[in-house]
This record gives sequence, C-alpha cells and structure tokens, in this order.
Amino acid sequence: MKPFSLNEADTPVLLLDGAAADRNIARMAAFFADRSCRLRPHFKNHKCVSIARRQLAAGGAVGMTCAKLGEAEVLAEGGIGDILIANQVVGEAKARRAAELGGRVRLRVAADDAGPLQTLSAAATAAGVVIGILVEIDIGMGRCGVAPGEPALALARRVSDLPGLRFDGLQAYEGHAVYTVDAAERRQQTQAALQQAVATRRLLEAAGVPVAVVSGGSSATYAVAAATEGIDEVQAGTYVTMDWVYRQLVPEFETALSVLTTVISRPRPGVAVLDVGVKGVGHEFGPPRVRGCAEARVPTFASEEHCIVHQAPDWPVGARVELIPSHACTTANLHRALHVRDGDRIVDVWPIEASGRLT
Repeated sequence: MKPFSLNEADTPVLLLDGAAADRNIARMAAFFADRSCRLRPHFKNHKCVSIARRQLAAGGAVGMTCAKLGEAEVLAEGGIGDILIANQVVGEAKARRAAELGGRVRLRVAADDAGPLQTLSAAATAAGVVIGILVEIDIGMGRCGVAPGEPALALARRVSDLPGLRFDGLQAYEGHAVYTVDAAERRQQTQAALQQAVATRRLLEAAGVPVAVVSGGSSATYAVAAATEGIDEVQAGTYVTMDWVYRQLVPEFETALSVLTTVISRPRPGVAVLDVGVKGVGHEFGPPRVRGCAEARVPTFASEEHCIVHQAPDWPVGARVELIPSHACTTANLHRALHVRDGDRIVDVWPIEASGRLT
C-alpha cells in the first residue's frame, strides 16, 4: 500500500508502532534464545496473524497460545501449525471443531474435567486424530483448574485411558500474581505458585505418568517462570503491544499500541471530547491515558462513543490525539485492523483476523 499521513486517517483508528513492536518481539525472542524453557506467545493480545508470524520468525518460540477455539482456527488458516488452546473445550459442537482442527495442526487443549474430555475423545476418535491434553491446575488464581497434586494425577490418568487423546502435561497460570506492582512481591508470589506446578509434575512422574510440558507464565512474570526448573513454556502475550498498566510492570518493553482519535468538541475551557469511547478502547484496568500530555486526565470512561478529557491543552476541534489503553488485549478485539505507523505515516494495514472470535 502507499503510505499516508496520520492526519489523513479516519478516526478512531488502532495504531501499531511497527518499529517498537518489532523491538519488543526481538527482546523477548533473545531472552528465550538459549533457554530450555521456550516461549509460546499468546495470540489473544493482538489476534493478528501478521504479528503471530513475526513472533515465530523471531525465534525462541515453539508455537502459539490461544484463548478460544475460534482464535486457533484463524491461526491454522494463517499457516501456524503448533497451537495450544489454554482453555477448556466444552460441548459437542466445539469438540467436533477441535477434532477437525487437530487434523490440520499439532493441537493441544487445556482440561480440568473428565466429562468434556469424553466428548472430545469421541470426536477425535471419529475424526481419526489425536489431540494433546494439558491438565489445568489452579495454582492460586481461583479460576479454572483442578487442585495441584493427587486430583491432577487422577485426571491425567483418566486422559491416558481415553482414545483420541494424549496426556502431554500441565497448564498452570499464576494470574493472581501478574498485576502485583511491587516487583519483589510479584516474584515471590510467582515462585510460590509455580512451585505447586513443579511439585505436581514430580508427583506425576514418580507415579509413572510422563509429563512432556508444563506451560504457564505471562509477560509480567516471564523471567521468573523461565528460570523455574520444571516450567517448559511461557505464554507471554502483552509484551508485543503493551498498554499503560503493563508498562508499569515490565518497563523494558515499549508501548506500541495506541488509538488515534479526533477532538470533536470543546464544550468548556479545559475540557475536550474525543471521538472514541468504550466501544473502541479497552478500559478494564482504568481509563486510557493521553500520549505526550501528562497533565491531561480522563477521570471516568463510560461513554460508548465519547472520551472526555479534563485539563486538556488548547487543542482545536479537529486536532488529533492519541490514547494509550489500560488493556491492550480487549482494545485489539474491538477493532478490525491495525494501522502500522512509522513516525507520522501509516505504512501498512494488517487485518485483526480473530477480532470478535468469542467461540
């Protein structure tokens, strides 16, 4: 495509600083280059096949992680051949889709219940495929997962008895530690959580159940996870794009994602209204911040199509303003394309193929 000026873009538009994203990708790839623990980037951060290809091409990675089956299908269509769905696959319809996908790629899924596994086994057997299973254990987040130890061993044995399925190992996500701001405290919480996964691995191996992989981790805990003996994969995602919340946790990575907006109203002094709201900027961890204008404030963020900025500079109506979201993952899911910037020019447009893929 022919590059064009940011000022020519029709807002609101999702921007990706291509050079910053590439530096983030290279930094994480270099960290894992000589380690036995490998990187398995999480697709849910950006849902863009072009970025996934760049992550794998950079090295240090063994495949991609997904949150949903629909994301995995998009990756397979994009030529990615090693995929982990770090989530439960429940129901006959999804089991059939997973079995079809398992005939095209090396597929693993997480599981914490024998019932859905029987459905998945039947679908895999009917399709003549084998799907790898990671038994998910709850190491502190309180979300999905069986308890560490004996419950995980019992479910692993059940997996081994089911045709069409292959027990490959454990999934263990220390999500409760990820957003701990104090780095030392985050490290301690992460180490304590991951030791439960390692102990469960040792229990299974002592019981004669081989564990090929233990997968977990995040962009905020990648260094601790990679240094933990017995952890084989780190599912880091946000490091590519970053948001202002994650940047506080791992400042070695650059903020590459922003939303370009237009000032559409100056209703009173010090207040500006921008042309984007919660339908265009993920805000789960707080309102967005204005890039390059520390004094500007977005005190609340509840309008569907408007963002009200307080302590705004003397922007005229029509001025362009960039917002840094508090949550990059949900922001990417709200858009259909990434506009790749180089300075003040847009040099490429990458589709976000898995945007809206919730099933």
